[in-house]
Amino acid sequence: MDRILIVESSPRGSKSASRTLASKVRARLEAQYPEARIVERDLAHDKVPHLDEATLKAMSTHDAVEAESLKDALHLSDQLTEELLSSDLLVIASPMWNFGIPSSLKAWIDHVVRAGKTFNYAGAGVEGLAKGKKAILVLASGGVFSEGPWKPWDTVEPYLRRILGFIGIDDVQTVRAEGMNIPPLAIYAVPNGEKAVEALVI
Repeated sequence: MDRILIVESSPRGSKSASRTLASKVRARLEAQYPEARIVERDLAHDKVPHLDEATLKAMSTHDAVEAESLKDALHLSDQLTEELLSSDLLVIASPMWNFGIPSSLKAWIDHVVRAGKTFNYAGAGVEGLAKGKKAILVLASGGVFSEGPWKPWDTVEPYLRRILGFIGIDDVQTVRAEGMNIPPLAIYAVPNGEKAVEALVI
């Protein structure tokens, strides 16, 4: 493994459970792959803008002259996409907010899920262009969503797995810190997540 991309999205710093677990994942990766280059994209500190009209137009144009005039609008999107495509392993760390992901992570996804870059339309279907990569989802939530009555409310893991599969990344593992807002469970949430990190096959 030569290159690892870690995408962080929680703005809570050291109080963030997803960041705590992501740091454990990073430590394990550094020990296991000491020669690998690790690139961190921190969406809470290095903000990625939501797609605007110019960027959308630049992404969708097929006219060479127009594309040249709009290339500046794609500079950041190209950079983010290249970070993803040049990596062997993608680590996405995210809290669950209102049963979904933070808008900062959605903005990053919108910049890197691009026709002609990370997927192609192929006949009646779609071909992912980021094949051969692995991903680890590091998720934190106030409730328990991996099982039990609230499982149908989890749109985070299914969505991230679906969007990664769309661009060709099917080898996806998940570690969680669950029950952060449930007092009897909160003290076990991060330790249980750390055990899951130790059990990852990477």
